[in-house]
Amino acid sequence: MARFHRLTVSAVDRLTDDSVALTFAVPPELRAEYRHAPGQHLALRRVADGVETRRTYSICSPAPAPGSDGPTHLRVGVRLVEGGAFSPYALKEIAVGDELEVMTPAGRFVLEPAPGQYAAIVGGSGITPVLSIVSTLLAREPAARFCLIRSDRTTASTMFLEEVADLKDRYPERLQLVTVLSREEQQAGLPTGRLDQERLTGLLPTLLPVQEVAGWYLCGPYGLVQGAERALRGLGVPRARIHQEIFHVDAGTRPAPAATAPAHSTVAVRLDGRSGSWPVRDGETLLETVLRNRPDAPYACKGGVCGTCRAFLVSGEVRMDRNFALEPEETEAGYVLACQSHPVTERVELDFDR
Repeated sequence: MARFHRLTVSAVDRLTDDSVALTFAVPPELRAEYRHAPGQHLALRRVADGVETRRTYSICSPAPAPGSDGPTHLRVGVRLVEGGAFSPYALKEIAVGDELEVMTPAGRFVLEPAPGQYAAIVGGSGITPVLSIVSTLLAREPAARFCLIRSDRTTASTMFLEEVADLKDRYPERLQLVTVLSREEQQAGLPTGRLDQERLTGLLPTLLPVQEVAGWYLCGPYGLVQGAERALRGLGVPRARIHQEIFHVDAGTRPAPAATAPAHSTVAVRLDGRSGSWPVRDGETLLETVLRNRPDAPYACKGGVCGTCRAFLVSGEVRMDRNFALEPEETEAGYVLACQSHPVTERVELDFDR
């Protein structure tokens, strides 16, 4: 069960004009709870003027070694979103010594180290979870190789530029780094331009044997991730080898509302070993219903992106407004996003513990 703890900020590092890295010190008694797989994320919570805000940020530091007590520090990258509810506070106000409420790690965009060839296509702040994945994989598994294809606007806007360069210097034979800038000419390397489906379809086979890659990790804005997935599928990559995490979703990607919910619906929930059943108000998502009665229900973004509110649909039927977090295998197995789910049947049963 995901839980919040207050952690102290031990470092604030400016990465670019519009991004920072926040490092949290993890006390010994909490290290087991903050063990994480490479690629997972943290939800940060802030209450200001009586309003609670939660935002999810990927862990960029390497995962703790097997057999260790857990991480002594956790590091996340935060990029400014104009008009955002949390990122302006993170960039302008958070200082060393501050305490923040930090949820224990979550997320399934992960790579447990194993031999083989792996690759990632990332855009902008999408580098954050992949930095943890690459650094952990290459340190733990000598028989692993990684191809990192990253897209940024300019060199000055590139997050974790030095960290990635250090990894390339440390593993020159096992880390292949390809950088594409969309708004700046490079003296060497690929021409300026966006990494869309057409460009990736022509580029990827020139870099590595596409179908021999054990896992593809796509992370960044919706358009980049969707274009990369279509390119890979067109090149014959099985869907099971493609893993996605979307950081930015345009409002226009939300589908039209589906059929109206039943006039009287209830949701029965199992959460942290306790059960309850409550009526669903008109227009509410199932998460909103649960939160009215169980404020400890897990969630972070409420936008169908992070997957923190994933629950197993035990019985009944729901419709999801959108889903950018669950893999097809998860939805086929019966999992839904509570923050996007509305009842279609008069009774719906969810299990957050499964």
